[in-house]
Amino acid sequence: MKRINEYKKLFGVEKELELKSLKKSYRDLVKEWHPDKFQDGDERQEEAEIKSRKIIDGYHFLVSIAPETIAANLEAYTETITNSSIADYTHKGLLLEIFFQDGSSYEYFGVTKQVYIKMINSDKLNRFAKRSIYPNYTYRRTQRTLENA
Repeated sequence: MKRINEYKKLFGVEKELELKSLKKSYRDLVKEWHPDKFQDGDERQEEAEIKSRKIIDGYHFLVSIAPETIAANLEAYTETITNSSIADYTHKGLLLEIFFQDGSSYEYFGVTKQVYIKMINSDKLNRFAKRSIYPNYTYRRTQRTLENA
């Protein structure tokens, strides 16, 4: 959740993410912080490179959790959580990453340690996830596979 809030603050996004306003804000920030805008030897050039990487990363991250993106990918997501079992999972901080047997993986944001402990202690992992994880947390598809984890 901290990462989401940090990127929303960077782009000046209040509550709901709208791709149109996010894209405009992204373009404005890139124009302001593009490294080519600064001369060689300018002390702000290095800062601009770091800032531009953060802007690009933030933009791609926020696009991946935007309602329009989630709606566009809802059919594939529903297919995965309905028909594919959980192959593996990792939890770090408030981030739960679930790897499915069909090869896809999703990150769920804001999953507390207490919920994670309930999940791993559940005798029916898929059932617990369908009831307590999937409908309650912001998620995004990740490019990682089980072999990369």
